[in-house]
Amino acid sequence: VTGGSSGIGKCIAIECYKQGAFITLIARDENKLLQTKKEIEKFSVNDKQVVLCISVDVSKDYEQVENVLKQAQEKLGPVDMLVNCAGTSVTGKFEDIEVNSFERLMAVNYLGSVYPSRAVIATMKERRMGRIVFVSSQAGQLGLFGYTAYSPTKFALRGLAEALQMEVKPYNIYITVAYPPDTDTPGFAEESKTKPLETKLISETSSVCQAEQVARVIVKDAIQGNFNSSVGSDGYMLSILTSGMSPVTSITEGLQQVVCMGIFRIVGLFYLGSFDSIVRRCMMQREKSESADKTE
Repeated sequence: VTGGSSGIGKCIAIECYKQGAFITLIARDENKLLQTKKEIEKFSVNDKQVVLCISVDVSKDYEQVENVLKQAQEKLGPVDMLVNCAGTSVTGKFEDIEVNSFERLMAVNYLGSVYPSRAVIATMKERRMGRIVFVSSQAGQLGLFGYTAYSPTKFALRGLAEALQMEVKPYNIYITVAYPPDTDTPGFAEESKTKPLETKLISETSSVCQAEQVARVIVKDAIQGNFNSSVGSDGYMLSILTSGMSPVTSITEGLQQVVCMGIFRIVGLFYLGSFDSIVRRCMMQREKSESADKTE
């Protein structure tokens, strides 16, 4: 589990550990890793289970990532499931976001998933089995005000997942893309400090989920080999609306998409109308306030 020292990544690791898995946690902060290791070990179901910690930045040096994953496999055996959960976020208006933030987010959120996946895929093909999970976001299904740096990096994971799934399906390897909504994590709390007003108001149209709930859904979908993993009714609707040419797990899933697409598009247009209204209202209030300041 990359990004496994906190938030959704930590909860996914706990959920897998509860099911008897051996866990490798990968993150940058060594102290956080060791603390998380102790938390996870409380949920052991047998004496043989192991939690291995590796401190590395998965977005910087592919060779380093490949080496540490090779070492992990030598200690605990081949990777059955890789969960790419390392990520970060920056919010703000397009022109206010530092240019290097766009580069950093693409490195962490996209390349930080490419590198670990690239490091394990050959072994998975040899074994004719494996699961790879990419943790995207609902902001990777639709672009929202304030997420011009973040959304593209999460959209990129969808493209990678679709192309990779077509390559590896004959080898009995299944890809899952998870689209969690706003989730109560340290990262979300940090992001909320700098959110533009428009982004906050749009976010408030849906509730904040708990990381444990999101983790349970992701692990279940990954084990079942589902390509899409969504949480709640809003997540289900978005997955249908954005299904496009994505793979389906069953005929039933495909039929649901066909039947519901038109209805959900109508609902989605109402949502988009309300989001546009929020943005316009905030702009008018800001201009009114600026005009009043000039008059004074």
